[in-house]
Amino acid sequence: MQRRTARMLTAGAMALTAALTLSACGSGFTGSGAGDSASGGTGKLTSSDKDLTVLIGSSGDAETAAVKSAAAAWSKRSGTGVSVQAANNLDQQLAQGFASGKPADVFYVSTSSLTGYASNGSLLAYGDDLTNKQDFYPTLTKSFTVDDQLYCAPKDFSTLALFINTKDWKAAGLTDSDVPTTWDQLASVSKKLTENGRVGLAMSPQYERLGAFMAQAGGSLTNADQTKATVDSAANVRALDYVKGLLDDGSMRFSSDLGESWGGDAFGKDKAAMTVEGNWLTGAMSSSYPSVDYKVVELPKGPKGAGTLQFTNCWGIAKDSPNQKAALSFVEKMTSTTQQLAFAKDFGVMPSVESAAGKWKQEYPQYAAFLDQAPDAQGVPNKAGTADVIADFDSKLGSLQSTDTKTLLEGVQKNMAAALKG
Repeated sequence: MQRRTARMLTAGAMALTAALTLSACGSGFTGSGAGDSASGGTGKLTSSDKDLTVLIGSSGDAETAAVKSAAAAWSKRSGTGVSVQAANNLDQQLAQGFASGKPADVFYVSTSSLTGYASNGSLLAYGDDLTNKQDFYPTLTKSFTVDDQLYCAPKDFSTLALFINTKDWKAAGLTDSDVPTTWDQLASVSKKLTENGRVGLAMSPQYERLGAFMAQAGGSLTNADQTKATVDSAANVRALDYVKGLLDDGSMRFSSDLGESWGGDAFGKDKAAMTVEGNWLTGAMSSSYPSVDYKVVELPKGPKGAGTLQFTNCWGIAKDSPNQKAALSFVEKMTSTTQQLAFAKDFGVMPSVESAAGKWKQEYPQYAAFLDQAPDAQGVPNKAGTADVIADFDSKLGSLQSTDTKTLLEGVQKNMAAALKG
């Protein structure tokens, strides 16, 4: 999954460039409720003796190795050959495959590209054929549903949580009882943590982070079925005005104003005592900032309660694949409970199936906050054209402190409304 670019792309894949990524991969199989053979819903899946080709947008060597290992194990059990390729440019290579009429059989699909691929007939809508369809979190399947059809199986996902530097926390005289559970408390501890040239809270200046406050205020960019733009709602104005208040009193700064491309680096370099990020930051902390002690807690509740954002990718199957039956079997195994838990161990992703939740939290109790917030998570709009609107919104949020909130949102409202009308 994409995690940290100014845009979000794939679930589990964490490219530490200037992006937002999430992805999924792993190794090892043993039962989980998903079978090795395609389940029968339509009875119209293509079948052949050809090997499967799988194209992934990998976050790095660990993910690539895990997917290849999992694919090899599936191949041995199924008797179908499979080759896995990590794309240099996933969107470009997918487009080339579709244009040539020879796309990969299975591939990663982001929420932002789903609608386009679905509308031009590139994707097989196989969701109703999944034996484990009911095991996926409903908020995730919603992200991959177009015109009431579930197109593909969510690979894994992430939510946003609050990261706290425990050394800074203790030095400021704060204890576990001070962990913020409301906006007022977040403002208070941010102010106490702002000292010695360090800001209390730093965040990337983009909807994919600040949108969590919108959700906590009861807002969103569109209505539930994405037929109406709701960007300039009173709830969203209230959320961004709250952020402006933190910026104005100096207890929060955007990562770009601290000379960093994202909140994770500002946090890792101790330019900020807290940040709001997804679970991909845990991997970055281990690899780039191993000496920093921190903890992860749920985001504080806003005026309308709990809220966060979620990011995910799915396993797409090409409509032109000559072996859709084997492709479905492959996807079911990749999204099985046991396989997703193996992926979590291999490169740190969060399983997209509810049956893995208990075991995952048992294995990673320090990260339970990410999963505990799943019921309150909002997905990023996925209708055609909305990704461009959000990208433009992101480009303006860096100057939020000097911009009238309502005027900013009214401009985005017009763009979103136009996008939803097609």
